[in-house]
Amino acid sequence: MIVTQRAAQATDPLSVPSNAPEHCPGTESEQAGKADACNGCANQEICASNTPKGPDPALPFIRARMASVKRKLLVLSGKGGVGKSTFTAQLGWAFAADDSTQTGVMDVDISGPSIPTILGIAAEQVHSSAQGWSPVYVQDNLGVMSVGFMLPSSKDAVMWRGPKKNGLIAQFLKDVDWGELDYLVIDTPPGTSDEHLSVVQYLKESGIDGAILITTPQEVALQDVRREFDFCRKVGVKVLGLVENMSGFVCPSCKGESQIFKPSTGGAERLAKELSIPLLGKVPLDPRIGKSADYGVSFLDEYPESPASIAYIDIIEKIREALGDA
Repeated sequence: MIVTQRAAQATDPLSVPSNAPEHCPGTESEQAGKADACNGCANQEICASNTPKGPDPALPFIRARMASVKRKLLVLSGKGGVGKSTFTAQLGWAFAADDSTQTGVMDVDISGPSIPTILGIAAEQVHSSAQGWSPVYVQDNLGVMSVGFMLPSSKDAVMWRGPKKNGLIAQFLKDVDWGELDYLVIDTPPGTSDEHLSVVQYLKESGIDGAILITTPQEVALQDVRREFDFCRKVGVKVLGLVENMSGFVCPSCKGESQIFKPSTGGAERLAKELSIPLLGKVPLDPRIGKSADYGVSFLDEYPESPASIAYIDIIEKIREALGDA
């Protein structure tokens, strides 16, 4: 005998409270407050009642704080180890190269905060003022916020469940004194989970100007980027384009190029066509990129003649064009 079941209705990720437990059915679900996942949740009684569900109390404060931020950009990868944080850092440095452009970098990779090291400010700490938490400044017009500044040691593991991660992201958006910013670049961890949902939920009213997807040429990375693109589609975030990192190796001495990660299925170029999104560019491997990240210096400033630097600059100009800021 064949038994048929009606497919369960998909949970709207934006209806899940920031302090919800894993597998929360969402506040708009008929199972809100009644599902097994709801047991022990602080919101259970409210969700199970007939009382209208109010918005997250953090949203008005986030909306007020973000009103002074002109552009909000997400850097996403789906896959770990593709150079997403390195790209975020180069993007921040490139925007801040114009002294009149105020730039912020927000690191929401709670479990693996590498932005402080890449930007050369790992030893700094967060300070409070009457206006809220003060970002750590790389230079006068480039401020940074990361959980990495709050850890006793760089060796300390961050072992937090979703609600605590979500709470910190809300604080980064509502309690940090970002001031007047032209660009806020948000570096995210791999995947499509708590941190990503929280950022989208909290910035829903303020607006996200777009996402930049980072990949490497091999199919194992492209698969995860497809999932990241699907995430953006489902939550209504515009994808500005795709960047292929580690696209061949360029010898610093002879400038000869060879393939390290072969694009066996066509790489980012084919994927961009498949998804109907722009291919912003391809950044070749240069050993000095890793060296710059380790020492916390701008690769673009240190090695402007590198083919990788030229590729970065071209990509950043295309991002400006996509935003209408060129």
